[in-house]
Amino acid sequence: MAGRLNVVGSYNSQLTGFTRAPKTMYFAGDMPLPSVDNQHNVGAGLFNETIGLFTNQRAFVQYAFRSKQFWGGRLAGGVQVGMLSEKFDGSKTDFGEAEGSAANDPAFPSSEAEGSSLDLGFGLHYLHPLFYIGLSASHLNSPEILLAETNEFQINPTYYLMGGCNIRLKNPLLSIQPSLMVQSDGVSLRTDITGRFTYTYDEKNYYVGLGYSPNISCTVLIGGVVQGINLGYAYELYTGQIGIGHGNHCLFMGYQTDLELFKKGKNKHKSIRIL
Repeated sequence: MAGRLNVVGSYNSQLTGFTRAPKTMYFAGDMPLPSVDNQHNVGAGLFNETIGLFTNQRAFVQYAFRSKQFWGGRLAGGVQVGMLSEKFDGSKTDFGEAEGSAANDPAFPSSEAEGSSLDLGFGLHYLHPLFYIGLSASHLNSPEILLAETNEFQINPTYYLMGGCNIRLKNPLLSIQPSLMVQSDGVSLRTDITGRFTYTYDEKNYYVGLGYSPNISCTVLIGGVVQGINLGYAYELYTGQIGIGHGNHCLFMGYQTDLELFKKGKNKHKSIRIL
């Protein structure tokens, strides 16, 4: 029974040039379970983020179900269950001129403090030959984390709405792919509008694109897929007072290989090292 294993990873360096600027690493993989038409899929992943003296980590597993034909496309729904860990390194706290009083305040941990909580997510996705649309939410259970028995904070759910389409040009090798994503945690709202110009030939796929988030930033991106390896790079330029030189670098890499589940013999695929 055939399926496809997908492995992705990304590294994001934000606000370059600033001390202890945010850095993010993400790694995940997913594959179908033995079922008719690959309707059942499972996945797992790790997320690590450092912001100043804080370290945010998530480990999660996922399950998704894809329907058969539904209004000319396929509808999929999935759930995510994981553990969210927050760490604060109080040993590196610099109080500046307030050193005397603030350093003795029990609200400020003087050593490493760590806490964790259950973290839940959910998503829906509809894929049609002409377009796609998705709705998802992270931190659905509003996880509460206690640090050093004196600091408790709650993480609000974040909701995402996305959609896009594929516009074929007169040249069958070329296409334009506009997309839109809106995200909100109930306090702030961000909208990202992206357009990609894509060249596709056999198993090769190359693209360049531009993105715009009103009142926040502009983004340039470039990437491609060759023999199952997906490489991409994006640079986000803030439109405010931060400046062009202090934007965000994002490097993305993915790999896909076909699987023959429950078939005699080994899966036939090439080693990444010789591609």
